Amino acid sequence: MCPFSNCGCWTVAGGTSHLNAAITITQWLLGKITWTKLAAYIIGQFLGSFIAAATVFALYYDAIYHFTNGSLTVSGPTATAHIFSTYPAANVSLEGAFFTEFIATVMLILGILVIHDERNNAATKGAQPMLTGMLVLGIGLGLGLNTGYAINPSRDLPPRIFTAMAGWGMDVFTSERSWWWVPIAAPILGCPTGVLVYKICIDFHNEPAPETEKEQADAEKELQVSWQTEHY
Repeated sequence: MCPFSNCGCWTVAGGTSHLNAAITITQWLLGKITWTKLAAYIIGQFLGSFIAAATVFALYYDAIYHFTNGSLTVSGPTATAHIFSTYPAANVSLEGAFFTEFIATVMLILGILVIHDERNNAATKGAQPMLTGMLVLGIGLGLGLNTGYAINPSRDLPPRIFTAMAGWGMDVFTSERSWWWVPIAAPILGCPTGVLVYKICIDFHNEPAPETEKEQADAEKELQVSWQTEHY
C-alpha cells in the first residue's frame, strides 16, 4: 500500500476528510483520485474556509470595528487582515517568503508520509491525526515567523477573497508586493517535491508490505488445498 494514499486527510468515522488543496492536487497528479473528486474536494475546502472566515468576522465584528475605528486595513498599526490570511513579515523578501512556504510544505508532506507509511514502521492508526497536528504545530513554531506558514491554499485564498468583499478591498491582493499568489503556488509545488524526495530516499528502499492476517490465512488455506489435491 502506498503511504501517500492517506496523506493530507484526517480519519473521520472510518473515512477520510481532505483539508489541504496542495495535497489533494498531488494525490490527483499521482493518480490516487479522479479529477471529479479533485474538483469536489477543492470546492468543499474553499467553501468551508470561506464560510469559516465569514463566521469569525461575524463573531468578532464588534471587536474588529472597535479596534480599527471602522477602518479596515491590511497594514499599519490597526491592520486586521492578517486575522484571516497570511502576510509576510516586513523584513522578508518575496523570494524568501516563497522559499519559506515551499520548504514548510515539503516538511509537511514528508512528515505525513512518515506517519502513514505502513511499510516503514507507521504510527498507530488512532494516533495519526494527533501526530499530524503536532507536525503542523512544529512547522508553525519553526518556520511560521517569516510568513505565518499557510502551507495550504485552501486556508489562505478563500478567507482572502472574503476580506476583499468584507471591507478590506483589493489591498489584500496588491499589498506586500502582491504576495497573495505565494501561499497558493509554493505549497502546490512543495507537495510533489516532498513526495519525490520521500520516494527516492525512503519509499523505493522499503521492504514489501507484510501480509495481513487474512491474506496469510487465505494463502495457508490455498496451500493446504493444493497439497490435499496433489496427495489425494
